Amino acid sequence: MPENSISLNKFISQTGICSRREADRWIDAGRVHINGVLARKGNRVEENDQVTVDNKPLIKQPEFVYIALNKPPGITCTTDLKDPDNIIDFLQYPQRIFPIGRLDKPSTGLILLTNDGDIVNEILRAEYGHEKEYIVRVNKTITTEFIEKMQQGVPILDTVTKACIVEKINPQVFKIILTQGLNRQIRRMCDFLDYQVVSLKRVRIMNIKLKKLPIGAWRELTEKEFKYLNESLQKNQL
Repeated sequence: MPENSISLNKFISQTGICSRREADRWIDAGRVHINGVLARKGNRVEENDQVTVDNKPLIKQPEFVYIALNKPPGITCTTDLKDPDNIIDFLQYPQRIFPIGRLDKPSTGLILLTNDGDIVNEILRAEYGHEKEYIVRVNKTITTEFIEKMQQGVPILDTVTKACIVEKINPQVFKIILTQGLNRQIRRMCDFLDYQVVSLKRVRIMNIKLKKLPIGAWRELTEKEFKYLNESLQKNQL
């Protein structure tokens, strides 16, 4: 294996165009070539190789961007510009970036965006159990039984949700800290227990907090936030 080579999916993610997972899907779909030859998963890229996606050459991204956005309701966490409510057009950031994970369209709160495909891959890896904290308002009074069942795990999507931290804030509002990210997980959990979510706001991802960031506004991660985040991800890789 050449010393200066890197895996193809890592090379693609470092251009800022997508995550490693997405790169693997593009490779499987036959969209990627190395020096004109159809690429396969597991291929490696050397210094002078030319990688193309859909016959367009890729160039490594020189500088990474890490952004925290307070997503408004009605914005879709997609890079598909055909969606009129896509997060990319909403943000109007001068570089190409993409969201880390998602918040569903009616939800608000913290969403991270970046052009660093590697960090996306690490944050989204389910086995690492990264914490995400939400404030949820429901349509009726929260009971002790509701809190206990939410904490213990609820059967949704052919599985049972992992044990989590749930704390009642007032009669119809609770805080929940998850370490998994099933599709519309909190809404489905509440539905199972015959509650409907009125509003859902994510306030924390790992060490990054929403704090007083106005809705619709964004900021770059601080040096302290990024250092702690990076150190946490590196520990998981050991």
